[in-house]
Parts: sequence; C-alpha cells; structure tokens
Amino acid sequence: MITRVADRQWNAVDDGRVVGRGDASRRPDGRIFVSIDSWHGAVFDRLADAMLADLPTPLYTLVDETDLDLTSSWERAGFTIRRREWEYLVPTDPRVTGLNSVQPPSGVTIVPAGEANEGPLRTLDRAIRDEVEATVGWQSMPAEVLPLPDGITVLDPSKYAVAALSDQYVGLLRLAPVARQPRIGLIAVRAGRHRRGIARALLAHVLGSLHRSGIGTASAEVNESNRAAMALFEGAGAQRASSNLELVRR
Repeated sequence: MITRVADRQWNAVDDGRVVGRGDASRRPDGRIFVSIDSWHGAVFDRLADAMLADLPTPLYTLVDETDLDLTSSWERAGFTIRRREWEYLVPTDPRVTGLNSVQPPSGVTIVPAGEANEGPLRTLDRAIRDEVEATVGWQSMPAEVLPLPDGITVLDPSKYAVAALSDQYVGLLRLAPVARQPRIGLIAVRAGRHRRGIARALLAHVLGSLHRSGIGTASAEVNESNRAAMALFEGAGAQRASSNLELVRR
C-alpha cells in the first residue's frame, strides 16, 4: 500500500512494514527534485506512480552515473537524462595547483570568508543570479540542495569569500565546510569582469587557506557544459572523481 504521509513524503507499506520511501523537495531555484529509497523495482515503480500522480511537472532527480539500476528505474518512470555534473577532487597544496604566485588583478582585493559585508554580498549574489538566468539559465548551475526561505539565496554569509573592486563586490566563492573535504559550491564573477583572472584569484586564495589549515583536498561539482569552469579546476590540478546525472520528467 502506498500512503502519502506528509506534504512531500510517501511510504510503501507491506504487511505493516515500510519497504520504501519517496520524497520531494523544492530547491532554491524553484525546481522540485524527487527521490525514492526502495530495495525492489516493483516497489519503486508503485511509489513513482503515486508521486507522479500527485506532483506537478517538470520533476527532477539526481543519480550517480554508475548506478545503472537506479537510472533505469527512473527511465521506466518517464525520466530522461538532462545533463551531467562532474565531481572534481581539487588539491589545495599550491605546489600542486600552481596557484602559489597568483595575485588578484589590479585594483581587486580578496575578502576572506567570514569578513564580507552581508548587504553587498547579497546584492552581488542576486546580480550574478540575474545575469546567469538571462544567459544560460540558473538551472544550468550545479543542483542546490539546501532548502531556503523564498527570496533568500545566501543562507550563511560566513561561507563566502569575495573579490572587491573599489567599493563593489564583483566575484564570490562559496565554500561548504564539510568535514575533512570542504566543497566548493559556487564560484562566479560579474559578467563585465570575466576573463580578468578574478575567479582564479578567488580559487587560489581559498585553496591556499585550506592548505594552511591542514586540509589536503576540496571537492567541486561542475556542469559538463561549463567549459570555463572545467578549465579553471583542471588547470589547478583537479581530477574527476565521479559524475552525477540530472534527469527530468516534463
């Protein structure tokens, strides 16, 4: 029996035991992502049918590309592959990254994480999101997983290092301090300041800080269509560790 036990949660129950769970969550960009935890294909299919009947489309999900069974299960439910995200392992040692001599471009200073002024940071984040949305679309960025209140895109300002030019912030890097291997969740520069070395300077600063703290590697997720980001990380010695597929049902 499939039961909707909460607004965005479903249980599959067999003989009084929960044999599968389905969840839906709305990401900060407005998209609804779904997930199903089940050992048996038939239970997965029943849960998927119930969830798809209750939820509006489009719907999205993420799977490890090596998990062929799970990918096949979502494809049976009508999902198709939309894009691939590479997960990189990024060394922090400047002798490996080659970033030890990197300096910000003239007039630009790097404000360390936790020292940025919150108001200008939120203004920069909003401006970058608008620029991305007006070009490739924010949905091309790595999938965000934190549930945030409507209109809030910067949950914890202390996670951001920023690049400042005069009295304006022009670039940012968000670092999630995951134990043992921090994750670079976002690195972005205002459209009018591209190709000046600002992103590379931000990356050099953050990786150098991690190295001095005794952390050997960080991780980062990059959409395979973002050639500039891939070149930035691979140029710093980053290695592809795994890949995720984003699937969609329209």
